[in-house]
Amino acid sequence: MTTVTLSSKFQLSLPKSLCEAMHLQPGQQFELIQTGDIIQMVPKTSIRELRGRARGARTEGYRDRKDRY
Repeated sequence: MTTVTLSSKFQLSLPKSLCEAMHLQPGQQFELIQTGDIIQMVPKTSIRELRGRARGARTEGYRDRKDRY
């Protein structure tokens, strides 16, 4: 676990090792999600980047509207 400090300008600096391990790039955008006292930082993904991710996914065995009351 790595500790970072919030600056007087409310900025955080991420350690280089973390950026390299997660393949983060300068200028990359993130969504911040607050869950109680926890802040999650999730990389923003464009629709273009999501293209093809579900290729080969099985469609059998998933719930459908037909099995609801």
